[in-house]
Amino acid sequence: MSTASRPWLVIAGITGALSVALAAMAAHAAGPEGAARMATAVRYLMWHSLALLAVAWLVTGPAAKWARRAGRLFVAGQVLFYGALLLSTVNGLEGIALAALAGGLSFIAGWLCLAMAGLSRRA
Repeated sequence: MSTASRPWLVIAGITGALSVALAAMAAHAAGPEGAARMATAVRYLMWHSLALLAVAWLVTGPAAKWARRAGRLFVAGQVLFYGALLLSTVNGLEGIALAALAGGLSFIAGWLCLAMAGLSRRA
């Protein structure tokens, strides 16, 4: 394993484990609306943990620049999107919808960077 891959694998492992632990907690969230919100957040957290595995694989080749950008955007999206949904569920903070929006936009940008990584691998 290259040293460039290691941080992305660590983050993917931690956020993957976190998503499983939080899924168990979501089953016991206050009320059906809170449980549904947490389930959505956990689903996004897990999918983007898996996406970080692709980043770890790509950071060692010609696509490294785009892969690193994708990884940073996925992590930012995880923090913003999941964090906003968690805070709104646990603390009832409804005024942080813009953080969830920013997280969603980070996810989209991350996927587009991953696409660019795929294109750059052909060069």
